[in-house]
Amino acid sequence: MKIWKTLLLVYRELDIHLPVGRDSVEPRRLRSSAAQTHFHHVASERELADALDSFRGFPHLVSELTGGRAGIEYEIVRPDHALTSLTRESSSRFWPSPDDTRADLDEFAPPGKYDSIFIFWPQRNLKNGTAVPCHAWGLAMGASESTNGATYAAIANAPSSAWENEARGEVWLHEWLHGVCAHFAQRGHVMPEHDADGGELHGYARSPTAGWTDYYRDLMSGNVLEDGKRFGIPADAWVA
Repeated sequence: MKIWKTLLLVYRELDIHLPVGRDSVEPRRLRSSAAQTHFHHVASERELADALDSFRGFPHLVSELTGGRAGIEYEIVRPDHALTSLTRESSSRFWPSPDDTRADLDEFAPPGKYDSIFIFWPQRNLKNGTAVPCHAWGLAMGASESTNGATYAAIANAPSSAWENEARGEVWLHEWLHGVCAHFAQRGHVMPEHDADGGELHGYARSPTAGWTDYYRDLMSGNVLEDGKRFGIPADAWVA
């Protein structure tokens, strides 16, 4: 079994000024000049509990969907300060990139210590509806020097219903797979088009209880059919 050593950095508080304008997803009633630029969000205990409960389901999904060929060993660290920096992912969208978490990455996840790093951050104030403009619930990238050699993914806070409307741990698995698919692609294994995002494209249907896990199972065993061939991460690649 291949063990992926994993770190989750939990940022409960976000405190930042951003140059957002008309396409901010803030409610109109809150669009004063101050509300457009200052985001101060503190995740509630319920929001943290929902995220951590989902995260603790992630290792089981990895083991189940790889037939026991891969496993997750994780640690959770809660930095004692707010997240105060975000990076533009487009002209008007932002996310917590490795540059924004650099000090904590270097302190808690120096090169070689972990295979995968996750960031939890309070993108939204679920009480009043303000939110940092961001393309998706989760965003990810492959391992590189900037991530201290680990796959890197950021997951935002969300209503309880979002965590419950999928397999337990699925959003963490999904973002992790983006980095993992890049890892195996670099080793010569061909991924299906859009890798972890390719379920619907390849004819799979989302289950109201199991989400896209049927697709992920085939992706994680090299069995996604595309143009008459099967692509993904071959089962034996996990233990190579």
